[in-house]
Amino acid sequence: MSTLYEQLAESLEQRIRDGHLRPGERLPSVRQACAQAQVSAATVFQAYYLLESRGLIEARPRSGYYVCRPVQGQARPALPEQVRTESTPVAISELVFEVLNSTRDREVVPLGSAFPAPELFPLDRLARAGARAMRHLAPQALTAELTAGNARLRDALRARYIRQGIVVNPDDPIITNGAMEALNLCLQAVTQPGDVVAVESPTFYAALQALERLHLRAIEIPTDPTSGIDPDGLDEVLSQHRVAACWLMPSFQNPLGALMPTSRRQAIVQTLAQAGVPVVEDDVYGELYHGATRPLPLKAFDREGLVLHCSSFSKCLAPGYRVGWAAAGRFAPAVQRLKMMSSLATSVPSQMALAEYLEEGGFDRHLRRLRLSLANNLAKVRLMVLKYFPPGTRVSQPQGGYFLWIQLPEHVDTLKLHRAALSQGISIAPGLLFSADMRFRNSLRLNGGHPNEPNMVDAIRTLGVLASQGPGRTA
Repeated sequence: MSTLYEQLAESLEQRIRDGHLRPGERLPSVRQACAQAQVSAATVFQAYYLLESRGLIEARPRSGYYVCRPVQGQARPALPEQVRTESTPVAISELVFEVLNSTRDREVVPLGSAFPAPELFPLDRLARAGARAMRHLAPQALTAELTAGNARLRDALRARYIRQGIVVNPDDPIITNGAMEALNLCLQAVTQPGDVVAVESPTFYAALQALERLHLRAIEIPTDPTSGIDPDGLDEVLSQHRVAACWLMPSFQNPLGALMPTSRRQAIVQTLAQAGVPVVEDDVYGELYHGATRPLPLKAFDREGLVLHCSSFSKCLAPGYRVGWAAAGRFAPAVQRLKMMSSLATSVPSQMALAEYLEEGGFDRHLRRLRLSLANNLAKVRLMVLKYFPPGTRVSQPQGGYFLWIQLPEHVDTLKLHRAALSQGISIAPGLLFSADMRFRNSLRLNGGHPNEPNMVDAIRTLGVLASQGPGRTA
């Protein structure tokens, strides 16, 4: 259920979309809005902050809030490419390692990082929850629930599935060492070496690394920066290839930030069910929506047990705790066996800390604060990109998460730009990381999840200069 400020924001957004509030028009003052909506000033401020984060209104000092005028350059990235008819072997790990190593230096502005800022998370409260849980731990519990995971944590996760109207089977969820282990185990459970796996294009580089490690081939499906993969593109791939599985990220896809509409999710699940093709669903950003309600995962529409839903607490609550899970449907026994044969178990103290924290309440309150902070900062970073990057730059406008996908003019090589930026103390994620055949050379992903980064404005201004004049140009 949406909060009062989200309801007020949705109402005002609809008035803006319908043209009842026009570009340049002043919104009601906070006092007027309080009287009109019968809410508190804090509620009005939160609603206005949310609309500001979506780029719909702007604050003018000593004047109030106004509906934004269209910003030149707000066009979304170019349309997806045509379907590639051939599957591709994957070999991108060395480049991924090079880029990831560049984000470890604390002096580097982390625009290429995959994580939000650590200060956004309740780490002190998690630590206290963990200490309490461990004080009351019976010694035999350390080995009683090894592979499937801590019963309290699994019960808490089942409760969250039920709140979304999703029924999971008794073997689910299986607790894993972060979402990456969940995703890898699920992929391994439904494929054999040499199989073809359909992925989004562009797609998260860790998905490509998983395919590389398991000796699988990738077939890439064009993915719209706003609405995700094209169902017609999926149909074409299924008709031309013997696809063993899909790996999809329907909510705030990394790197695009795309949000697949509900109708498209339903169509894709139905298509894959008819073809008997399982889908590994990466849903690590699902809680980071900027709107009023959490988007339903593909799992919500699964009637055949073919959706292997994977997520974690790493992006929304507890980075570094490395606690994820898989609700693997009919493949749960296979995933649990693979878990036992690989890592055996997930850290008991981490699981217990999270179970204790979830039981004492406050997770959803934390998520509301986190979503508002990420949405506000992402909007600010987007406006800075539009201001400082060269003419012709196109920028995505995500409805959740904290990534921006940026397409620069065609002559800009973002791998060269990455290396030039790193020499200036700035990291980025160049576009060719996100494709099996290293396309998207003039694109990049930026992280907007560091609201307290003091050098952010200077870093984005410097990137704009480098993209316009520096070694990012192709020969």
